[in-house]
This record gives sequence, C-alpha cells and structure tokens, in this order.
Amino acid sequence: MSLPLAGKVAVVTGSSRNIGAAIAKRLATDGASVVVNYVNNAAAADDIVDYINSEGNGKAIAIQGNMCVLDDANRLIEESVKAFGKLDILVLNAGMMNNHPLEGITEKQFDDHFNTNVKIPLFMTKTAAKYLTSGGRIFFFSSSTTKFSGIPSNYLLYTATKGAVEQMTRILAKDLGAKGITVNSIAPGPVDTDLFRSGKSEQLINFFKSLHPQKRIPSPDEISPIIAFLSREEAGWINGQTLYVNGGYCV
Repeated sequence: MSLPLAGKVAVVTGSSRNIGAAIAKRLATDGASVVVNYVNNAAAADDIVDYINSEGNGKAIAIQGNMCVLDDANRLIEESVKAFGKLDILVLNAGMMNNHPLEGITEKQFDDHFNTNVKIPLFMTKTAAKYLTSGGRIFFFSSSTTKFSGIPSNYLLYTATKGAVEQMTRILAKDLGAKGITVNSIAPGPVDTDLFRSGKSEQLINFFKSLHPQKRIPSPDEISPIIAFLSREEAGWINGQTLYVNGGYCV
C-alpha cells in the first residue's frame, strides 16, 4: 500500500527540535521528502535527518537558514526546490515569543515580533506560491492565546502577531485556494518543549496542566498528526481555517 504523502516534498521551518522536528518526522513517516531547517544547531538537524533517512519511508536533508532574516527565508525555499525539484507542503513553524507587558515594550521588540511571526511567513508564502501547484499545502502557526481569556498581559505582542496570522490565513485561502492550494493555521496551546519549560517553575507548569481537561501538557507528537492529515489529498476541502489543537484548553 502506498504511503499517503509519497512523492510529496515538504519544507518545515524551525524543524531541528520540538514541534518542528515532530512535524518533519511525521510527514516523512507518511512518505514525504522533508527539508529540515535549522539556524545554529546543525547537529540537532542532522539527528532528525538521520532518523528520517534510517526509518525508510521518506527522506530528508538539512538546510541552514535564519527565519528572522528574509533573504535566508526565501533562500530556504529556492534551495529546497533545487534539491528535490518541487515543493508541495510548506510548514511555517518558526516563530518568536518574548513576553513583555505594555510598559516594557520597545519599538524594536514590536518590529522583531512582527517581522519574524508575520512578515517573513507572508513573503515565504509569496515565494513558495511560484512553485506550489494544485494540491499544495501551506500551514501557518497561530496560538491558542488568541482565544484564551485568561492570557497574561505580557503576551501582548506575541498574541497580536498570531491574530494577524489568522487573518492572513483567511485571505490567502481565497487567493491560493483558486489554484487548488489550501492555507490553514494550527493553534496549539502549551506544548511540552524546552521552549515552554524555559524559565517556568514547576508550580507554573502545574498551573498550565490544570487548565486542560486531561490535566497534562501534550508532547509535540500530539500536534504533528494534524499537519500530516491536512497534507493528505482527502483533506483538500479544509481551507482558510484556524484549528485549535489544544485538548480543550480554550473551550
């Protein structure tokens, strides 16, 4: 039986670790060829590539690129197409989250957040659109902070960028949808990654656990399957949506 993503080529930004790594591995398990993107940690990216290539379903290469720099972001698309000859799936997983309350926000912090979380994903989409054909898939990453009423005020910049991402998703789904390309956003809640745990006390982590019906924090492997499913041919009628993959965190 053929694998559901056999013959597909996927680029996953920020995929040397955490959620991005889980997505890269899952897409490869379903048969895709995957570009693993990293900034500085070549060893971590190589580990993901080795895992994928040893598993035998898909194949992978690593390409360095800083997704805070537009030239790097566009180069990632071009080098990926050069390596595999095509592009079918673009997962815009890389992002920035530095939390500050209103009185602590600087113009640079504003620009950095909107550059990394909004501007670069938009222009990567513009570049990718030159190569994507009918059946192509684009995934933005939003956040459950856009719906959670109890979100702290220091999440202001991050949540504002994710609101912008959700609106881009709606409009791009109409633009690219006319070509048979779907555009959706994935909006996780807290996920058990190094980034999530950094700087948090065990008491705070337990508080986040308490907000979930199952009283736990999910692993990245519980986020990646939604990307794999939406990448399949049979998911082509799901377009322009923000899917809150959070275990009931914001219900």
